[in-house]
Amino acid sequence: MLSIVRHIAVLVTLFAAVCCGMPSAYAQDHTTVEITFARGDGSTTTGTVHAPAGSTGRPGVVLVHGSGDGRSAHYVQTAEAFARAGVVALRYEKRTEGYTPAHRDYSLLADDALAGLAALRSRPEVDPARVGLWGLSEGGWVAPLAASRSSDAAFLITIGANSVAPATQQAWANETRFGAGGVRGSMVDALARNGIRHLVGAGQFAQADYDPIPVLERLRLPVLAIWGEHDRLTPPGDSLRGFRSAFDRAGKTNYTLVTLPGAQHGGQPTTDGFDKLPGLAPGYGELMGQWVHGLPGSATPPRADPPAAQGHSVRDLAPLAWWESAAVNLVLLGGIVLAFLGYALTGAVRAWRLPDPRPARIMVSAATIGIIGTVVQLGYILTTRATSFGPLLFGRTLPWLALQLVAVCAVLALGLVLVRGRRTLTGATRGARTRWFVMAVSGTGFVLWAVYWGLLLP
Repeated sequence: MLSIVRHIAVLVTLFAAVCCGMPSAYAQDHTTVEITFARGDGSTTTGTVHAPAGSTGRPGVVLVHGSGDGRSAHYVQTAEAFARAGVVALRYEKRTEGYTPAHRDYSLLADDALAGLAALRSRPEVDPARVGLWGLSEGGWVAPLAASRSSDAAFLITIGANSVAPATQQAWANETRFGAGGVRGSMVDALARNGIRHLVGAGQFAQADYDPIPVLERLRLPVLAIWGEHDRLTPPGDSLRGFRSAFDRAGKTNYTLVTLPGAQHGGQPTTDGFDKLPGLAPGYGELMGQWVHGLPGSATPPRADPPAAQGHSVRDLAPLAWWESAAVNLVLLGGIVLAFLGYALTGAVRAWRLPDPRPARIMVSAATIGIIGTVVQLGYILTTRATSFGPLLFGRTLPWLALQLVAVCAVLALGLVLVRGRRTLTGATRGARTRWFVMAVSGTGFVLWAVYWGLLLP
């Protein structure tokens, strides 16, 4: 019902705008011009200016990229939507040198956005006093940072922006896709959250702890922040609340916070938040155009839509304790693997063999499979955005359930080895005793490792 009301409100607003003389660019064709401009570090980049045909003195906007190489067709669609709404838009080539999952510099990217702002303000199609910034997703961290540094930016628009740190956002997104796929239990905490925590601890998650709140509190220019109702990458409800709280603490009175019905992360229509239907969500481009043309009045008094519903709220990521650091995990895992290897190799010495080696062999084999399988699962979860995990049993994927069963077998085999220890070692050689002790200690280490990574948890 709320979505229907919002759709009607958008249509009524647009009809009123046309009747009251909204710029006729909504019905005009637009032109494109290729430009080259200098970035703050002296390097150059290229861009494309999308402008209503024959326009002069129009408002303008610079598109700031989300994550990735910035070559998505989505930026073309957005720039064209702005041009149809009578706003000149610049989309430029993103800086990709030195940009990796483990390294990216929001400050440098913000400087690039400001270089684009300067380039667009010099164009004859625009009114230099009415040029602002638009940021998508990662651009929702970068564009506000750029705006906070500039007195030339006239306004700021974000779509799918976060009020939490990147690592926290990514953990929420992982949990969300697990939940949507029906996965529950230890697999969620072990892979969706602990995997991110370890990437952060190992320094392999760029800008992991970047805090956007101080930047939001410094913003003085008008802000339009939009979240898709079905955003599954950014927590839309929590982020809207975070923006509103930051602005209200700072005494800001010129902002508009919008929940866009039927839209996903980037403002495209969607059925479930994970897919992208063609084009932009109904009313999205018109909303931005109307807001820009109506400034400063369109941003005051401040307005905030009801936050979008979320399956779960954001949870802060706790930093790794010393005992769960990457170094400790690697030492433990390396010690286990070396011990298993040593146990297997020394079995070639007849005098060192145990009287009944079967439980030990089962334990070593099962634990090895568990370790390799868990590492593969973790890598898959961290490098893909899969939302379908195949058949589930008891809320677990079949590969994960198999790994849990393998881990249980390893524990039972270890228990049997320990229970039979006295009988096994009676009359055994020193070599056999050493092999048994190494195997028992490494098996205990595997149990600790398996508990931490959720193989032995519900």
